[in-house]
Amino acid sequence: MARPDRGWLARRIRASAARQWARILRRTRQQPGPLPQSLRDEADALHRDLSQVIRLADARSLGPRDSLPRMDLPAGTDRRWRPQVMTVPIASAALVAPDNGRWLSDEVALFHDCPERALILRQSRNRRATDLTDYGLALEMMGFSGSFLSFSLTLPPEMLEELGTHHIVRLASTLQAERPIVVYARLNIQQGPNTETILRQMGDPIAGRNCDRVVEFDLGYAELSQRTVDKAWLDLIFEAPYMNAVVLRDVILSRHPRAQI
Repeated sequence: MARPDRGWLARRIRASAARQWARILRRTRQQPGPLPQSLRDEADALHRDLSQVIRLADARSLGPRDSLPRMDLPAGTDRRWRPQVMTVPIASAALVAPDNGRWLSDEVALFHDCPERALILRQSRNRRATDLTDYGLALEMMGFSGSFLSFSLTLPPEMLEELGTHHIVRLASTLQAERPIVVYARLNIQQGPNTETILRQMGDPIAGRNCDRVVEFDLGYAELSQRTVDKAWLDLIFEAPYMNAVVLRDVILSRHPRAQI
């Protein structure tokens, strides 16, 4: 049976919608004055969905660097995830002097309280033969005078399915830093109005290139209820980030069952 999004009728519907938006574009160019806000919101929602489709298509057509299915992970691993920002180019590849809470992509947001905003977060290209993915995240810190700096990765819905206290969430990452810096990983799990957090230091200070780090979050010690997890995200927190540059060359989150005693 043919998929419903590939049939003749589906293609006709999409072609008709494309022609309608093309007519809207021509009228907007010809007529002065602002575009109705409702139409602008509709176009913005369509743009987000189309961008997601393009990114997913690019991610699933990767060549030999798509190492995720071949990763050696703990027995019983039922979910594994590498952010799309690590696998495909994003539309806005850099945040320069950003305000607190700015998003680099749908997955990545930067948080800080530096009044001078002396920061750059950008997608960087991985070019070494040993790199297992095409892109990384580079964070450059100049005269940082704030008290906190972190960026967060939003976990996709498939990582949240049936997630509970019987799981261990595993973070495997490769980092580099110009100067030694302590990095923490904090997993945040939201259920309704409650958010449970688990904080782990990512080993010794990151220094030099290709610092591989693995940390695990045992949800058996988290105060989670039986209800569905609404949202989860991972914060990478940088201690004393003055005049430094850190590159997250790869990150993989996975989950596997914890040992039952």
